[in-house]
Amino acid sequence: MSRPRVAVVGAGMAGARFAQQFLAHAPGAEVTLYGAEPRGPYNRTLLVDVLTGRYDPDTVALPCGPGARVRTGCEVAAVDTAARTLRLAGGGSAGYDRLVLATGADPVLPPLRGLRAADGTLKPGVHPLRTLDDCHLLAEDASVAHRAVVIGGGVLGVSAARALAALGLPTDIVHRAPFLIERHLDEGAAAALRHGLLSLGVGVHPGRQVRALHGADRVTGAELADGPVLDTDLVVLACGARPRTGLARAAGLKAAEGIVVDDQLAASEPDVFAIGDCAEHRGTVHGLAGPAWDQADVLAARLSGAAPDATYTGSRPLARLTAGPLQYAAFGEVHEAPGTDVLRLVDATRGSYKKLVLLGDRLVGGILLGDLAAVGDLTRAFLGDHAALPADPLDLFTTTEGAAG
Repeated sequence: MSRPRVAVVGAGMAGARFAQQFLAHAPGAEVTLYGAEPRGPYNRTLLVDVLTGRYDPDTVALPCGPGARVRTGCEVAAVDTAARTLRLAGGGSAGYDRLVLATGADPVLPPLRGLRAADGTLKPGVHPLRTLDDCHLLAEDASVAHRAVVIGGGVLGVSAARALAALGLPTDIVHRAPFLIERHLDEGAAAALRHGLLSLGVGVHPGRQVRALHGADRVTGAELADGPVLDTDLVVLACGARPRTGLARAAGLKAAEGIVVDDQLAASEPDVFAIGDCAEHRGTVHGLAGPAWDQADVLAARLSGAAPDATYTGSRPLARLTAGPLQYAAFGEVHEAPGTDVLRLVDATRGSYKKLVLLGDRLVGGILLGDLAAVGDLTRAFLGDHAALPADPLDLFTTTEGAAG
C-alpha cells in the first residue's frame, strides 16, 4: 500500500511545525502544504522585529522538513471531505488521504467610521499587522509618517508601539480595557509596563476607544469616543485575531469560535484534523505559538505512527515579550483567587515587577516584568511537580539573580 497523502491547508507556524515533525518520524512521506501567501512559512512572532530591522525577512523562515512540498500563493477555495479533494482558488484540484487544517486567524478590523477608502480598501495610512507583507507596507509608511496611533493594547499592540517608537515615531496606544495586556498581566504589572512605554515616548490611553478615523485621502486623526482627536498619519490595528473557519464551515465541519477538535485533534469528519490558531479544543482557542506547536507535535506523532495513541489534553502556555528594553513573561493564573497566596516584589527604580500566585504548595501562575533572570526556574516550577518548588518560594526570585549577579 502506498504511503498516505497528507495535505496541510495553511503554511504558517503550525503547519510548518507539523510537517517538520511528521517527516522526522516518517522520512519520505508525501506531505504538501498549501499557503495563500507568496512566501513559505515564517515565524510570525518575529514580525515586529522585522519591522524594526532587527531581523531580515529571510532570516525568520521556518523549516518544513526534507521532502515537504510547499505550494506558495496557492489558496484552497473548498474542501470536499466525501471525495477527499481540495479545490484550489487558481484552478485545479488535489486529492488527499489525511487533511490537516492549519488555516490560522485573521486580524479583527474594528467597525470604525472612516476606516475604509471609497473603494472599500483600508484608508491609506491604516495597517493591520499579521503577515510579512503587512510588515513591509507598515515599514514603508512609518518611514514617512510623523505620528502613530496603535488601536489595541494587547501583546501585538504593545510590541508594535514599542517598535514604532524605536523607529523615531511618537506613538499612542488606545486600549479599551482598563489596563494593558489584561489577558496576561495584572494591574500592577501593566502600570509598570505603561511607565516603561512612557519613557520610550509611547502614550497610553487605557479604558478608551477610537470611534472614527479622520482624513479623506489619508488618515489624519483618531477620534476617541469621549471626544478628543489624536493627531496621526499612521494607524496600526491590533484589535486581536479571529480563527479562520470559513473553509471548514463550508465543508460541513463543526465549528464554534474555532474548528472544534477532540483530544486526538480530529475534526467532525473522518481523517480531518485541525491545529493552531484555527482550532478549538475543549472550548479554548489558544492563539499562541506554544500551544500550536504542542498540537502539531502530538498530531505528527499520531499520524506518522510514531505514537499512535498520543493525545492532546491542553497546554500551559508561557507568554513572553523579550526584545527591546521592555520585556515580560507571564504564565498560568496571574490574578488572585480564593485560596491562593500571592508573593510580589516591585522595584520602581528598576522598573521591575515580580509576582507569584501559589495554591498550597503549587505554583499556579506568575509574572516577571523588566527582569527575566528567574524565568527558567519559574517555568520549571510551574511545569514540573511539587518538588520543583523550594521551601521558600522567594528563592525563585533571588537565587538565579544572585548567580547572575
